Amino acid sequence: MSPVNLRDLPAPRDITLFRNLTASDVQCILSSAKARRFSRNTVITQQTEPAEHFFLLWRGRARYFFETRAGKKLILRWLVPGQVFGLSGLVEGPSTYLVSVEAVKDSVALIWSDATIRGLAQRFPHLLENALLIASRYLSWYVAAHAGLASQTASERLAHVLFGLAEVAGRKLPAGIELDVTNEELANAANISLYTASRVTSNWQLRGIVRRRRGKIVLCSVRRLFSRQ
Repeated sequence: MSPVNLRDLPAPRDITLFRNLTASDVQCILSSAKARRFSRNTVITQQTEPAEHFFLLWRGRARYFFETRAGKKLILRWLVPGQVFGLSGLVEGPSTYLVSVEAVKDSVALIWSDATIRGLAQRFPHLLENALLIASRYLSWYVAAHAGLASQTASERLAHVLFGLAEVAGRKLPAGIELDVTNEELANAANISLYTASRVTSNWQLRGIVRRRRGKIVLCSVRRLFSRQ
């Protein structure tokens, strides 16, 4: 982890945390943060550890994950610039991180101490309202993911994972949307086996829905991704 000058990096386009805040309010909040650089595969927050900081991803990509008692790593949700994590830092009194966050790419995050972000939330009520909105969206994602486990096939779950990642972290190309993701990552996120993920993506490739490369997938047709034919 190393410091970085925030002025050297462009701001993310959409930051829900700053919704309905004035430019001067946002500047005050930003000036209270420290910008830090995290190399790829760095674990930024660890589940069960004290939630002493609040984070805003400024550049790169990260993801939530949860490690079970048996040592299995469950990939939960990807994070892109403009999104926050460590919401437990807003809670008054001792609290812990519910899940872990790791950098998927070399990333930059803004960091506030728990005391600082709580003080800012008292000064700027919209900040707390926006944090509650973000938490509500995360809960909606969890409900949808849990419902998918009970009602969707492995192929359908994998399609929704791929589509969701394409929306937040895809790179548009003439041939489709390119994603930096492996079959193993997709399998973990969809809660299916690596064998099943490889079999489904191979079938999609034969049908021209995706094109696979080493560590990358190009989504060629969103419409056909959800086709039952």
